[in-house]
This record gives sequence, C-alpha cells and structure tokens, in this order.
Amino acid sequence: WLQLVLLKCVCLFWQTEAEFFTSIGQMTDLIYAEKDLVRSLKEYIRAEESKLSQIKSWAEKMDVLTSKSTSDPEGYLAHPVNAYKLVKRLNTDWLELENLVLQDTTNGFITNLTIQRQFFPTEEDETGAAKALMRLQDTYKLDPETLSRGNLPGTKYRSSLTVGDCFGMGRTAYNDGDYYHTVLWMEQALKQHDEGEDTTVSKVEILDYLSYAVFQFGDLHRATELTRRLISLDSTHERAGSNLRYFEKLLEKEKEEKLLNKTTTTTEPVVQGGAYERPLDYLPERDIYEALCRGEGVKMTPRRQKRLFCRYHDGNRNPHLLIAPFKEEDEWDSPHIVRYYDVMSDEEIEKIKQLAKPRLARATVRDPKTGVLTVASYRVSKSSWLEEDDDPVVAKVNSRMQQITGLTVKTAELLQVANYGMGGQYEPHFDFSRKDEPDAFKRLGTGNRVATFLNYMSDVEAGGATVFPDFGAAIWPKKGTAVFWYNLFRSGEGDYRTRHAACPVLVGCKWVSNKWFHERGNEFLRPCGRTEVD
Repeated sequence: WLQLVLLKCVCLFWQTEAEFFTSIGQMTDLIYAEKDLVRSLKEYIRAEESKLSQIKSWAEKMDVLTSKSTSDPEGYLAHPVNAYKLVKRLNTDWLELENLVLQDTTNGFITNLTIQRQFFPTEEDETGAAKALMRLQDTYKLDPETLSRGNLPGTKYRSSLTVGDCFGMGRTAYNDGDYYHTVLWMEQALKQHDEGEDTTVSKVEILDYLSYAVFQFGDLHRATELTRRLISLDSTHERAGSNLRYFEKLLEKEKEEKLLNKTTTTTEPVVQGGAYERPLDYLPERDIYEALCRGEGVKMTPRRQKRLFCRYHDGNRNPHLLIAPFKEEDEWDSPHIVRYYDVMSDEEIEKIKQLAKPRLARATVRDPKTGVLTVASYRVSKSSWLEEDDDPVVAKVNSRMQQITGLTVKTAELLQVANYGMGGQYEPHFDFSRKDEPDAFKRLGTGNRVATFLNYMSDVEAGGATVFPDFGAAIWPKKGTAVFWYNLFRSGEGDYRTRHAACPVLVGCKWVSNKWFHERGNEFLRPCGRTEVD
C-alpha cells in the first residue's frame, strides 16, 4: 500500500514537472491569434506525424533488439560491443527519445521512463564502458575497424559500432586528454562516414576533433591538411580558421629553422603501422603483461614442460579425500602453481553466484600510502564477501579448500566472489602485503596472506587469463577448476615472483571466487624452512 502511494506521488511529481517542458506557443497578439493558431496546428500535425514515425521506427528496432538480448542476456552481453552499446543507449539514446516524446505525456510513457531512469547508467558509466573498449583494443591489439565491425572471437551475437558510436568513443578519449585513442576513433568515424553511412554526426565535427588531436602528436602537416578539409566543408568555422593560421605559421617557422640549420631534430611523430605510437603509462611491465594476455611470450619451454605432472591429490591422506581424491595438475614448477579439477559443481557455482549477486559492489584496493580501501582504474570488477552462515554451500566450499590445501580456514578471509564484466581486469599486483605496508592486515590480526586459492566459476570465450609477468605464465579459466599458489616462502618472506594479474575479459562473463589463507593458525601446518627462500 505504501509503495503504491509513493509511486502515485512520484508519478504526480513527474507529470507536474513534465508540464514545464510543454509549450503551447506564444499568443501576444489577439488579432493574429486565430491565423497563427491554424498555422501552428498544421505545423504541429506535420511535426507530430514525423515524430510518431520516428518513434515507431525506434520501437520496432528496439523490439527486435530486446527480443534477441532477453533470450540470452549473459550471452548477449558477452560481446563487449553489445555491452558498450547497451550502456550508451540507456544513457544517451533513450534520453534523446524522451525529449522527442516529452511534448505529449498522455500515454504515461514519460512518467514510466522517468521512474525507470533512476536505475539507468550515468555519464560516468558510459565513459567507463568506452574506456573498457579502448582497454580491450590495446591489450589484444585490435584495430578500430575490428571492434567497430564486431569481428571478435567466440561471439554469439555480433554487433557493430555506428559513426555516432565511434565519434562518442573518440570524444570520450578527447575529454580524458587521451589523444592517441581520439585519433584512432575519429579516423574510424570519418572512414565510415566517407563510406556513406547514415548519421547525424557531421564530418565537420569529426575533423574538428581529429585535426586537434593529430596536432597534439606534433604532426603539423597532417593537422594542416585535415583543417583545410574542415574549412572546405564549413568556411565559417571560426576555430578552424585560427587553427589553420597557427599551424601554417608553425610550419613556416619549422621550414626556416631547417634552412638555417638551427635544428637537427625532427618534429615528425613516431608512426607504427599507420598509427601514432601508443604513449607509455604508469605500469612498467605493460608490454609483458598484455603480451601474456594475448597468449604471447609464455615461457613454457619443453624442458619446463617435462617437470610438470598430473596426479591424484588426497590432501596428505586426508580422510575426506582418500576415497575421492582431486585431480591435480602442475601449471608451473617454480613458483609451484597447481590446478585442481572438479572443485565446484555447477549447482554449487550457481548457488554461490545467486548469493553474491545482490551484494556485488565495485571492487576496491588498499591505498599503500593511507591504507584506506578505494576504487581504482586498474581494478575493474564487482565483488562481494560470503560468510559460512549465509548458506551451507559456502561452508562446504570452504571446507573443501581446507581439505585440499591442508591449511586452516579459521584464520582465512571470507570467500570473495568477483564478477568481471566488460573489459574487467585487475592489473599486476601482489596478494600479500610488502614491507612498505606492514599494517595492511593488522586489523585482521592473522598475519600476512600466505596462499591464494582461486576458483574459476565460468568459462571465458576470449581473454580473462591469470598471468604472472615475472616468469611468463598464463593460466586460462576453466569452469569448475581452481588454481593454488603460495604467496610467501616458508620463512614468511614474500615471494615477489607471484605478482600476477587478471587480464581484461575480451568476450564472455568471468566469475571467480577466492580464499586468502593467512599465516596465523598455519605455523605447524606449513612450518618454516631452513633458509629464507625455502
């Protein structure tokens, strides 16, 4: 009853607000009122017919699209272009439709849309989705044409980007000061525009962004060429005219300096494969990390392969595993990383996901300077924490991890469940706390993270590997399996080789859960060795 009253109040509020946007024309002169009214009525009829035609076309297109997407939501969103376009539609396109329909609220559409819009993605979401596509583009070396045409491996639902979509991508990059991606996406928008694709974005708008972004790379000749093309389309463009004069002045100055031999350097930008060189960023092992994500540079030599084995694992004759031991496979020899098969059943996975979904929140990282948990661009996922009391399945999975590892879960952290969506990733990081952050786990009082047990709860069509840049390993998700490694040597010193990353998900929906075991309570289960690196 209370919800009904609130809904009516909200509806009434928005209907009142909607009236603010309704214009009935200005009647300032009674003498011409009737004649103006007839003229306005005819214009209204023409505009209304045009508007209804547009709305009908949009509704038919959305009906076809939503019929496809609702038949398999997760499969449909596995394609990152579909995910990006969904966010863009709900944040931008539906707002444009609202403005179109807003003139007539009699059918209640605006009221419904307004109520629903509080749950829509925001501008920040659309920006994040665009950056996710750029991240996939960089990590997996995809050119804009490939992404725009939706030619991705393992995709069930193919989708493409329009001129407007590509322009939106470029504008997002531009607003972020990212001229590298601005150039790539504005060039793609211009290419599709030149091919005759129907769009409301003008070439002048594209060339305006593109010419300035090219100038930022020091490519004066191309910036001048693009600006001249812009002016040929719009001779009254004020900014373009001043930019052209400035570029020509710089070119003349450069020419004079060369003639006078005052400079031996060149202002020509570095170009690779027809594109400008990608700028360096904050991550020192960026190239190694991304290569491993693509399956390149994996240092699995024949000699190392011979040291890897498969076996049945009974947890050092754990009574629970004697009859039904787990299949154990070596993924890497040093540091030792193993994979266990059939760790979680499909039913258990679905239950864990069901428990986690309502609690999912943006995953955080600990700021090494302040120790405060905060969101970061290098960790893009949502996570939740499950306690044993939440459901018997959680207790059962925890117990199973204890039996397999021989470590106690009494001092371990709660079961963390994470979902990596579009372009979801966690760049290279350590699971254990280093000497420069000694208080990272002080609140827990259980010492450092001695080991990591990572459950893969889904298959991933493309991308999403767990990689170790230090020694060149890449481990691919397999539903129902789990990988395990020690973060600390027996001495308690951190094993810095275990710096690892979760690669961006190119196609698919990645679910994982993990358990971090701590030092306290495991002193006798994993006793110290004789040396610092045992």
